[in-house]
Formats: sequence, structure tokens, C-alpha cells
Amino acid sequence: MRRFVWGRYWSVVKKEIIQIKRDRPSLGIALVMPLMLLFLFGYAVNTDVNDIKMVVWNQSPSTVSRELIDQFVNTRVFQVQAQVSGYEAIEAMLDEGSADVALVIGPDYTRKRDRGERAHVQMLVDGSDPNIARTATSHAQLIVQNQAITLQETRLQKQGMGELESPLALDTRVLFNPNMESIVFNIPGLIGLIMQNVTMILTAFSLVREKERGTMEQLIVTPIRPLELMLGKITPYVGVGLFSFCLVLLVGTNWFGVPVKGSIPLLVTLSILFLVTTLLLGIFISTIARTQLQAMQMAFALILPSVLLSGFMFPRDSMPVVIQWFGGLVPLTYFLEILRGIFLKGAGLDALWRDVVGMGVFCLFILTVAILRFRKKIE
Repeated sequence: MRRFVWGRYWSVVKKEIIQIKRDRPSLGIALVMPLMLLFLFGYAVNTDVNDIKMVVWNQSPSTVSRELIDQFVNTRVFQVQAQVSGYEAIEAMLDEGSADVALVIGPDYTRKRDRGERAHVQMLVDGSDPNIARTATSHAQLIVQNQAITLQETRLQKQGMGELESPLALDTRVLFNPNMESIVFNIPGLIGLIMQNVTMILTAFSLVREKERGTMEQLIVTPIRPLELMLGKITPYVGVGLFSFCLVLLVGTNWFGVPVKGSIPLLVTLSILFLVTTLLLGIFISTIARTQLQAMQMAFALILPSVLLSGFMFPRDSMPVVIQWFGGLVPLTYFLEILRGIFLKGAGLDALWRDVVGMGVFCLFILTVAILRFRKKIE
């Protein structure tokens, strides 16, 4: 069995660096696209629901009814678009999308409030977007409950019974993301997703380009071993990917204001491991594909499921167990846990070692499979 020769390895590295310099579009993709995607997704991917468009039909104009409407507006979750005078106008605005919810205050609202009777308020919610519907419903319930408690306390004070004291209280403390901002959660995930997509696509073309240019046969007749070729091919892209990673990391922390609470050297080290893994995955794709179009299609066939299965968009704990197993086959799954652990929690290697081991095992596995695939082609 032939041993690993550093001279042959460095020859492949130099050859790949020359090709990268000549391939300006690919180099531009590696350096410019991560920033473009970070800005695009950083502002577009936002699960915080604010300024829900609300239409109001106030059939009992009075101080108390206007006070109720103000309580909805003051939360900054609801934004009154119009005051209407009928269900037909409400239905028209909900149908055309100019309103998401409708607040209907009945004609007897003020009278019942003054008499101390139970008053009803109706809210119509457009449920086509469940996220907006859930947010609107939960906030409306809290507003009405708070108003009911305030009224109850006022009545008890008038009767000389003192203030109403709740028998149960909940003291809540939110850790790691106190303001519960979605951008703080999304930016680390976006960094991992962008780096996966860009690096995988770049190396997916690597061996395919050799085939299309007719230089693969020249490589095959040389004494270069598959391991030397694989590592030589990905080494320059590790440098390019690491530069792109540092660039988007600076933008994420300074422009979007998401600080890194953990160790930056640990973050960079584990990011290099992830870059190597995704680059090897791209090399594996290039050993299967015959053309660059096929390589692109295969790359996207892996990228799209990884977005869904890795926990980037949806929590993995709510997925069926079988789907969670499939998510364990995606390296991005482990890297997202590492990124969010270091960014948000300041976690160290003692808390992240399972994800590091999982990503390392995947890296070795895909390297072995890619070498076997390339050796089979040589034979």
C-alpha cells in the first residue's frame, strides 16, 4: 500500500489554487454571495410578529370602548387600519388582506360595563397564517384578561373589600435571549446554512470540471493517491471558506448586533471542521455527477432537506422520531447546535462534545466514501 506523499498533495493544492484564480465567477460566489445571502435572509427571516393589521367596528362609542382599543394599540402588536360599520366591510378587508384581525365591540358594551355585568367582545382572526393568528389570539386574550382583573379589583375596592390578590404568581426569567428576538436566534443558523450552501456548491464542481475539460484522465495516470487528491482539492477552498466565514461573522456581530458569548477560537476551530465536512460532501457529489448541471442538481437536492431537517426553520423536538433520525444524517444539524451554543449560551466543548463527535464521524464517513468512489473510477 502506497503511503501519503506530501509532495503530491501540495502539487494538487497549487493546481487548485491556480484554477481558483482563473475562475473569477466561482471566487466571487465564495466571497460575495455569503454576505448577500446574510443580508437578504437576515432581514427576511423573522418570526417576530408585530403590527398586526386590525380593523375595528365600535358599536358603542364611549370612553371605556376607546380605552379598550387603546390597550390593543399600546401593545405595538396591533395596528388599527380602519374603523368600519358592518360585517360586510370587515369581511372585505379580511378577504383582500388589508386586515388580519377584526375587533367587534357590541352596542351594549358600555351599558354592561357601567352596570357591572359581563360584557362580550368579539375578535375575528384570519387563520390563513397560523403564526399571525396564534400571536393575535394570545395577545387579545391577555389584554381582555388584564382588563377583567382591573375591573374586578375596582369593584372590590368600591365594596370596601380591598385589593384582589392572586393566589398564584409566576416569576419568569428568560435566559440567553432575554428579549426573545428572533434575529438573535436566526443569525447563527444563517451563518451555518450559508457556509454549507456556498462551499458545497463550489467543490461539487471540482472533479466534474476535470471530467468536462478532459484533465481527469491525466490525473488518473499520475501516481496521485485518492486521499492526496481529495485533500489537495479541498485545502484551498478551506481557506476561501474560512475567509468568507470570518466575513459573515463580523457582519453578523457588528451589523446585526448578535454578540458571540462563547470562545471565538473554539468557534473558528469547529467551523473549520464543518467546512471540511461540507467540502468533502461536495467532492462526494462530484464523484457521482457527470456534468456540472448534475452536480448542481445533486447539491440542491441535499441543501433543501438540510434546511428542513437540521432545525434551522423548525424545532427538531416536534418532528417524528424517524424524521429526527434523518436529521442526524445532516452535518448542518450538529453545526447549528454548536453555533447557537457558542453564540447564545457561551457553551464550551464540555457541553458541545456530542455535536462535535457527530460532525467528526460524518466527516470521516464521507471522506471514506468519496475515496472509495474515486478509487472505483480509477480502477
